[in-house]
Amino acid sequence: MKCALSSTLIFSIFLQSAWAQNLLSYTTAQAHSHNDNRQLKPFNEASEQQFGSVETDVLLKNGVLYSVNNIEDTTPERTFEKLYLSPIIAQLEKNNGQIYSQKDISFQFLIDIKSKAVETLDILVKELEKHPEIISSGSNIKIVVSGNIPVPELFFQYPAYISFDGNPDITYTPQQLERIALISQSFSRYTSWNGEGPLPRNDKKLISKVVQKTHGLNKKIRFWDTPDNINTWKTMMSLQVDFIDTGKVIQMGDYLRTAPR
Repeated sequence: MKCALSSTLIFSIFLQSAWAQNLLSYTTAQAHSHNDNRQLKPFNEASEQQFGSVETDVLLKNGVLYSVNNIEDTTPERTFEKLYLSPIIAQLEKNNGQIYSQKDISFQFLIDIKSKAVETLDILVKELEKHPEIISSGSNIKIVVSGNIPVPELFFQYPAYISFDGNPDITYTPQQLERIALISQSFSRYTSWNGEGPLPRNDKKLISKVVQKTHGLNKKIRFWDTPDNINTWKTMMSLQVDFIDTGKVIQMGDYLRTAPR
């Protein structure tokens, strides 16, 4: 009996230690600003917190790209150029060609297309190519296109600096996987958990299986529309989710820098 209890205790300590080490490995480099264009200061709030990933919605109207979710929100002040390309260029100039002064922090720029896939992506490529400093490999910016994207068979029609957001329910060929930078899925696809208390065991197993499958492909994963509170952030970290979604940019930044583990 003593031996059994001792083994159980040792296993419990091992799990707690592994969980704690996993949480300690997270910084704002693993934080993802979901729907960043809805922030008071798009891009700037997340970059001030040194977020590793920022997402903007993009919608094409009359040949112009807007960082909005709905067509009725398009205004001259909400263009993709003004809200993102211009401040990104300013940041690159400030930090000698990189988003952050620390060269080991990469920056994932997730562009969520809300209008027609091919038409919008063609305009997006033209806009990006006006700014070679953004698409240069030296900038350490990974551009990932999400939302309405072309079918995987068309991935190779686009420049190499364009990567795509994948779906865990799609089986990609090895060649298509080379153009996938990230795997994303709605959190509600796996659970109705509201972020309070522990994640139900069966839901946790299901999500963990998806995470492990994605990591087996050597890809990173995120879940969108997760509950946005500290308990959820900690749960996602314990599940080894690579990018933690939030709309609370400043709060998550403060938490990841200062919260005891």
